[in-house]
Amino acid sequence: MPKVRHYADLVASLAGLMWLMLYWSISISLHIGSPEPAMAALLLLGSMILISFVHRPVRVMLSRYHVRKRRTEMWMHILALPLTLAFLFAIVIDHVISPMTGVQKMLLFNVLATASWLVFVVTLLMKLFVRAISERRTKNEA
Repeated sequence: MPKVRHYADLVASLAGLMWLMLYWSISISLHIGSPEPAMAALLLLGSMILISFVHRPVRVMLSRYHVRKRRTEMWMHILALPLTLAFLFAIVIDHVISPMTGVQKMLLFNVLATASWLVFVVTLLMKLFVRAISERRTKNEA
């Protein structure tokens, strides 16, 4: 069971990193006014998705419960929470400081999504650390 958990944590972390790469490439594309970074990220993302659907061992591993559960937690961290917070922060900044452009709003979302992904990874590392300590204690008691 711990091996499946480690695999699920790794898959969720890498998937989150992959989506963050896409978000930041869109921001960079908007900033420089050229679609090349976003198109390259979309090509890489599409390739990874195609490989995960076509390659049977990867498809079987990704369909396991623990992997799906971790990936859902990752989505909550990098999409749901940052979208809500970016929306609320953008409203406050618009009304209190000055109006924001679309590029600035996307940058705000990217910063919040990256921070949330880092919180997700740190949480996974803390869980791993706590499990390792508890396993060590049970071995010492036996």
